[in-house]
Amino acid sequence: MTEQKDGRGIEDWDQFYRDTEIEQMPWFHDAIDPDLEEALDSLGITGGNALDVGTGPGTQAIALAERGLSVTATDLSESAVKKAHLRATGAGVEIDFRVDNILSSTLGEFYDVLFDRGCFHTLDPESRQEYVERVAGLLAPKGYLFLKCFSHLETMEEGPFRFSPEEIRGYFGKEFEVVSIKETVYHGTLDPEPKALFSVLRRK
Repeated sequence: MTEQKDGRGIEDWDQFYRDTEIEQMPWFHDAIDPDLEEALDSLGITGGNALDVGTGPGTQAIALAERGLSVTATDLSESAVKKAHLRATGAGVEIDFRVDNILSSTLGEFYDVLFDRGCFHTLDPESRQEYVERVAGLLAPKGYLFLKCFSHLETMEEGPFRFSPEEIRGYFGKEFEVVSIKETVYHGTLDPEPKALFSVLRRK
């Protein structure tokens, strides 16, 4: 695996979200992620408490709220949270947006569903186990983590870290049952769409 990373710190992320139009962001997808939709449908999830980690533009939080889930959405960028909140208001849905860093999260609730569409694959290797423990601590027993990240098959030079299915199992296997891992693409504004993994993980 060739490791890549974005290299942005909190201030860099905030400036990026402050200076960039949401629709121009590489990960902008103005609809529910097709892999998330398929997973929710196959598992029959139509309600419950959901957490969208690294919500960014807020599109997935909005989609989850429109499906009837009670949604909390977090990002370490205050500018991202502000823009996502405005977008949710325009869509007519109520979402609990919070500025929060998953590695030092102050969230105290338990969630039935957690969606990560781009947080984990930006973390340095030394932070990954802390992420797994934090996420596991936020999920109710048997709750689901839906994780999307770049695949080890993606060859573009820039971008976040890439992972193989074996690496996902290695990082998450202690705290989670690995329900499925599939090769897919990262839906957004890039052409071609980057190769990605979508993992369905259930809290033990």
